Amino acid sequence: MLKLKNKKDIEKIRSSGKILAETFEIIREQLKPGITTKDIDCISYNYINKCKAKPAFKGYMGYPASICISVNDEVIHGIPSSRILKEGDIVSLDLGVDLDGYISDAAITLPVGKISEKNKLLIKVTEECLYKGIEMVVIGNRVSDISKAIFNHAKKHNFGVVRDFCGHGVGFNLHEEPQIPNYIKNGPNPRLKTGMVIAIEPMINIGGDEIYILDDQWTVKTTDRSYSAHFEHTVAVLENKAEILTCL
Repeated sequence: MLKLKNKKDIEKIRSSGKILAETFEIIREQLKPGITTKDIDCISYNYINKCKAKPAFKGYMGYPASICISVNDEVIHGIPSSRILKEGDIVSLDLGVDLDGYISDAAITLPVGKISEKNKLLIKVTEECLYKGIEMVVIGNRVSDISKAIFNHAKKHNFGVVRDFCGHGVGFNLHEEPQIPNYIKNGPNPRLKTGMVIAIEPMINIGGDEIYILDDQWTVKTTDRSYSAHFEHTVAVLENKAEILTCL
């Protein structure tokens, strides 16, 4: 069931998204070789708490931290730990913010110091995939228009597209309908309509599409150990445009 949002709802999700975007900027400023993923989790929790909001992921289905931090060949859902980030790593940050029951969700992938040209291209293309998808957020288009734009851009660069996880509705809950795959598939394919709020999130690999989940039951890694990147925005479908709600 699609949960449409009114102007007041979208304003509250926008406020939640601003806190999320500010959190990412603080992390970006402090991200350097030598920082631990647990340090990043603490930065996230402290700033969100200071803003009188809550990390939406903490405790969700038992997830133990405030932010998902996935390094190199980890795709999503990496759990913060004492792991020290080093020069050349790439780190994907996935964060949700709950402000008075209104939830935003976004992700970015950042370099740690100097990284390889191949990894720079991976990050660039994955972010482009996100914006190619957002360009398709037009009233009357279908979810598959978003999926096709993301998939075609990734494959143009011969990158893998993760199929086991996808974008989704968001706002009142962390995961709502509709599902938004990053590849073209059969199944439910609703038209976009005013009041929908969706999280679009391409997960793109340098190598193949295949992934597996570690024994911690959270961390997702590429089967071929190729590096992976992840970008996401929460987007509102408005009468005459799409608006990104997770930006400054």
